[in-house]
Amino acid sequence: MKILIVGGVAGGASAAARLRRISEQHEIILFEKGEHISFANCGLPYYVGDVIREKEHLLVQTPEAMSRRFNLDIRIFNEVTAIDAANKELEVVDLRAGRTYRESYDKLILSPGALPIKPAVPGLDSSPVFTMRNIPDTYAIKDFIDTRHPGKAIVVGGGFIGIELAENLAERGLKVTVIEMANQVMGPIDFEMAAFVHQHLKDKGIEVYLNDGITSVRTVGTSTLVTLKSQVQLKTDMIVLGIGVTPDNKLAQSAGLALGERGGIKVDQHLKTSNPDIYAVGDAIEVMDYVNGNPTQIPLAGPANKQGRIAANHICQIADEYAGTQGTSVLKVFDLTVSSTGNNEKTLKRFGIPYQKSYTHSLSHAGYYRGATPISLKLLFSPTDGKILGAQAVGHAGVEKRIDVIATSIRAGMTVHDLEKLELSYAPPYSSAKDPVNMAGYVAANIVKRDCQVIHWDEISQLDPAKSLLIDVRTPAEFHLGTIEGAINIPLDDLRSRMAEIPKNKEVILFCQVGLRGYLAYRILIQNGYQYIRNLSGGYKTYSITTEEQSNRGIFDAAE
Repeated sequence: MKILIVGGVAGGASAAARLRRISEQHEIILFEKGEHISFANCGLPYYVGDVIREKEHLLVQTPEAMSRRFNLDIRIFNEVTAIDAANKELEVVDLRAGRTYRESYDKLILSPGALPIKPAVPGLDSSPVFTMRNIPDTYAIKDFIDTRHPGKAIVVGGGFIGIELAENLAERGLKVTVIEMANQVMGPIDFEMAAFVHQHLKDKGIEVYLNDGITSVRTVGTSTLVTLKSQVQLKTDMIVLGIGVTPDNKLAQSAGLALGERGGIKVDQHLKTSNPDIYAVGDAIEVMDYVNGNPTQIPLAGPANKQGRIAANHICQIADEYAGTQGTSVLKVFDLTVSSTGNNEKTLKRFGIPYQKSYTHSLSHAGYYRGATPISLKLLFSPTDGKILGAQAVGHAGVEKRIDVIATSIRAGMTVHDLEKLELSYAPPYSSAKDPVNMAGYVAANIVKRDCQVIHWDEISQLDPAKSLLIDVRTPAEFHLGTIEGAINIPLDDLRSRMAEIPKNKEVILFCQVGLRGYLAYRILIQNGYQYIRNLSGGYKTYSITTEEQSNRGIFDAAE
């Protein structure tokens, strides 16, 4: 069988290697229009930041080494420009020889990846503007910094690449401004979790503009002047676009393959396209969301690797199916870790999926052992049976470990009640007897069982003071450091003796710092005849982080 693969990196390279492991007889040709077939694209920002210092460390496999080990015909600098699906042939341009030729196939795997989004903004093409999608992009940014020594950089977009670039540019000594059109960075997580990231970026000296975007760019002397939608003007020495990516579907269109609403190549559970002899994997395809069952696009390296393997298996008649992507991800933001899995609240709302949510702020390990830090964890689950729909976490240590446990639980179809029962490793330097995952399960299960009615941070502003009473059950010292407007202070340990101060004809909203003392107060009151009570999930910590100013516009003088 003659199998052609268009594009390397995660999807194409893994498909090629798997095909050869299955059969020594297949003729396998891999085409790559650039020089590199397998590189650490997730590590590119860290090369800019000098964390990864050697160029060769970015290369997972060279064409020569992979060709020799797997007996592959690897053709770099060969760009596939069209697919003749009727005759099962590719049109290929040898970029070095300057000739065009055709290559036939029995089966074809497309792994063209995605293209960085570059908005149609006047002046954006004529200024020192960079994107980061491959190794040449990365070298260009690094060389510019090393030779031109810029003082300021604007990063457009607050997604994974944008935030990683902002950190690494700042580590190189640049004054960095992040401009994001949405009201938050990091789209896969919800606003209240992104709020922790906003404050951390500000603490690290990153200038953050939210709900704003670039409208024009022009050169002024040796600097670049950027005008925003808000009419603010910023001077910078370089611009890096981290807005996101769009599927590279040109070849799919030339073959008449079916595309999804957002341009991703449609595939079935075997990664087969609408043409039975053509498969597609990686960032260019539309996948099924594992949680909600709807088509989506999730450009991540892990799923692409798995898709390449599954496509190879199916071509070789080995039973295998791709069950969908749940979008498990992790991001380093200086010394903060942000991780998520499954659906966020925005997605669940968009598809009309019923859900409930809970917030916990457990310590990363036993509090009596030095160095414990909070893990802020949001859990999304079915309000009826507690099935886990998604989770997001932010903290300094142990964050990705907890999200990985929950990601596994989602894949296993588990519920919040199962999280309560999980037996996870414990020693004081690593966790607590009740792991943060267990704690999230307990809190969520209490909500499902209606052992504790909750209210969330975004509902507080809708309360009618004439019908509701806010009670802060923290200590007087904590209360005086800051509380929710209109709240009275009745410390938890005084609650029983001061119960006469709490009316039974009003709804009582209880809150503490993170939710635990509020829950204990709830259980006391509910057993003393109070019926209209709710506890603030995540406590004052969740509420206060969301009501702080999220941006820090203007911390750099535009005229500098």
